[in-house]
Amino acid sequence: MTEPRGPVDSSRVPRFAGPATFARLPRLDEVGRCDVAVVGVPFDSGVSYRPGARFGPSAVREASRLLRPYHPGLDVSPFAAVQVADAGDIACNPFNIGEAVETIEDAATRLQEDGARLVTIGGDHTIALPLLRSLAKRHGPVAMLHFDAHLDTWDTYFGAEYTHGTPFRRAVEEGILDTEAVGHVGTRGPLYGKQDLDDDRRLGFGIMTSADVMRRGVDEIVDALRQRIGDRPLYLSIDIDVLDPAHAPGTGTPEAGGLTSRELLEILRGLAGCNLVGADVVEVAPAYDHAEITAVAASHVAYDLVSLLALSGPAQEAR
Repeated sequence: MTEPRGPVDSSRVPRFAGPATFARLPRLDEVGRCDVAVVGVPFDSGVSYRPGARFGPSAVREASRLLRPYHPGLDVSPFAAVQVADAGDIACNPFNIGEAVETIEDAATRLQEDGARLVTIGGDHTIALPLLRSLAKRHGPVAMLHFDAHLDTWDTYFGAEYTHGTPFRRAVEEGILDTEAVGHVGTRGPLYGKQDLDDDRRLGFGIMTSADVMRRGVDEIVDALRQRIGDRPLYLSIDIDVLDPAHAPGTGTPEAGGLTSRELLEILRGLAGCNLVGADVVEVAPAYDHAEITAVAASHVAYDLVSLLALSGPAQEAR
């Protein structure tokens, strides 16, 4: 087995120099194949308020320069345990949401043909739908934990079925989510009406609000989440606005009263050993960020996601 090629050595090339890939990892075309691919989707045409998440992938990559190769919280060196590579960006039509969704699905499917698992950096939350479609081709309906201030199970916006507020209603309708094992974490803020919660419950989602995390604590929340998902193939979808605006101001639809970055990272680490098959972190809008607070948080979230995938070992080729 070939030894994984890791990031550029920061003792030889300072972190502010060298390649602008995620964590200064090799590009996919430099290693041929990988077990975990970090891929950007610079698409934000599905947003309902502040645009700018199309610049999220580049901002997160820039903030990731400071990441180091050993994760003490999970006791893993992810870049040595498996081959991790930066697969670049999926370029899609910013003027046609339907076409963009198809492009993302096709590109994600190709990237996973040799068994690679994806950590995707958005982009707005619209991109979760094609990513789930791609995963379902191999795994069937998957379990999902959705970290977000918002439900993202609304029906339409201005008659549009595909937006950053509708991906998980579409996913349930299409049968690509296991509705016995889906849930939101960190939701909060005003809704259009109580019907929003009724609709969400009808679709099969459980809810752990931001207030639940505060009152019950990380360990109890993790226990409840693990019981809900069991050993099913699991997708993690993380909107950076799950964090309080103090921790993530650079996003399109901020809501007060969110999780701290410490709470989010500890919940993710508590999912070690779950059957994780893919993940995304979305909605970083750097134009609204301050001192890269949001981008730094998102880069650490992505690093934890890569580390969780590394714990499960090398990829198994798709059949």
